[in-house]
Amino acid sequence: MELCITNSTRILNLNSLNRTGLPLSVSLKNSTVEFMNQNYFNSQKLSSFSRQIHLYLHQPQFHRSPVRIFASSSSSVALGPEKDRLPADIEVTESPEPNSTVRLSVEVPEAVCKDSYKRVLNELMKQVKIPGFRPGKIPESVLVGFVGEQNVKKATVESILKRTLPHAMTSVTGRALRDSVRIVTKFSEMEKNYSSLNSLSYDVLVDVAPEVKWNPGNGYKNLKIVVEIDNDTAAQQAAEEELRRRHKSLGSLKIVTDRGLQVGDIAIVDISATTIDEDESNVQNIPDAETKGFHFDTEDGDKVLPGFLDSISGIQRGETKSFRLAFPESWRQEHLRGVQAQFTVECRELFYRDLPKLDDSLAGKLLPGCTTIEQVKETLLQKCREVEQTAKDQATDNAILDQLYKMVEIDIPQSLFEEQGRQLYGAQLLQMQAGMKLNEQQLAALSSPKAVKEFLENQRENITNVIKQNLAVGDIFKRENLQFSTEDLVKEVENSIAELKQQKQEYDEDRVREQVSTFSYVGLIFCGIMQSQNSSHISCFWNLLHR
Repeated sequence: MELCITNSTRILNLNSLNRTGLPLSVSLKNSTVEFMNQNYFNSQKLSSFSRQIHLYLHQPQFHRSPVRIFASSSSSVALGPEKDRLPADIEVTESPEPNSTVRLSVEVPEAVCKDSYKRVLNELMKQVKIPGFRPGKIPESVLVGFVGEQNVKKATVESILKRTLPHAMTSVTGRALRDSVRIVTKFSEMEKNYSSLNSLSYDVLVDVAPEVKWNPGNGYKNLKIVVEIDNDTAAQQAAEEELRRRHKSLGSLKIVTDRGLQVGDIAIVDISATTIDEDESNVQNIPDAETKGFHFDTEDGDKVLPGFLDSISGIQRGETKSFRLAFPESWRQEHLRGVQAQFTVECRELFYRDLPKLDDSLAGKLLPGCTTIEQVKETLLQKCREVEQTAKDQATDNAILDQLYKMVEIDIPQSLFEEQGRQLYGAQLLQMQAGMKLNEQQLAALSSPKAVKEFLENQRENITNVIKQNLAVGDIFKRENLQFSTEDLVKEVENSIAELKQQKQEYDEDRVREQVSTFSYVGLIFCGIMQSQNSSHISCFWNLLHR
């Protein structure tokens, strides 16, 4: 991967990246905030049987046509604390479905159904008390009549599902995504099937780890990326502006009495604007351009509408000026771009700054701990350079991710899409809550299933791209055998959990660990680029994740 930044070129040599100790398994099903636990499939979603299914990132070999598998009663799959030994083998037919989903068609033989029926009766005998019969000695017909034949059938079907599902899942062990297993056959159909044939069949859908296809293959190794960033004078300019801002804060404002507005002054103005049209009946006010008591700092003239400062230059207190200006095509408000407007500005007050002399006596006031103006300048410049370097690293990281997701083809499972979307939505809500202090009613409305569903639909492209980025990075991590320090990983997990506790947020420690691992992969790839340029100046992306 080749990365061009301004006048320098950074070459990514993945063969030279650090290899030091992180497990190669990763789950992208990570979430520290979850506002809903809904499944948008019209199916029965399992819980206790599927929560221990994990995603291990690898290159799965998907079956392109139905494959018939016989799950032996002695087979093993880590789906629960224990798995019953069955009296006969069940038959499982596996066939691929869209969105990295596998359909498992399960045929349960009569022997397993009869054995499950006997287990249900034995359990009922222990629990049911019928006058005139000792516990465990109740005739079958009496017991079934007392409990109800329909209730016994339902209990038997549930027992069959609980016993056979772990065996049926054998073929997708290591590929199944957590919490994605759902039985799509209606329970009423299974009851009917069991009653008429004394056997049972049902279909299960399970999302599996998606296959990452690179186009071109291994193209990431020769990827060239150009990142446009500011030149080295940006930090110097920012430091000078910050020094001026701090110097101005130490001054006082005095009223201008004998002249008009000039650069350096502060004017308090009322502004109104209307559209320009030959037909006066079509002239309209422009509310977004109207304000009263606006404190206009002439040193910020480049931050307002082009031509505005020049148009009011020389205006005096109590004077009103009217002039025409056009909103540029690059204006931040789209509906105003290119609009011709007639502005009216009334100057209510006019001030100039009375600033103290900029010498060493002000150093401590400008920046605590400094004793000279030169020290203030150097410290501010160093801070601005650090901010600039952080921005460069962020731009580099974003450029890498933006290119990687375009190079992969991934059939994204719906369950993975939904959880990633809920994670992004949860983060957005936390940000809103921190900034706006939402009340309980507002938070409940924003975290409702309807609100989350709308977010998933509106942000489908963005969510899809984020998933592609994560999976692409994880795939590179595996292909190149990259490893991350376990010690650093544990430390970062602890820091993340501490932050969640401080914010009084619920969390799943395993998922926090998975999330931190995913970010670490991005960091290692970024550090590989930095190593190839200068190993003594590595600014690992890992340190930038929490700036």
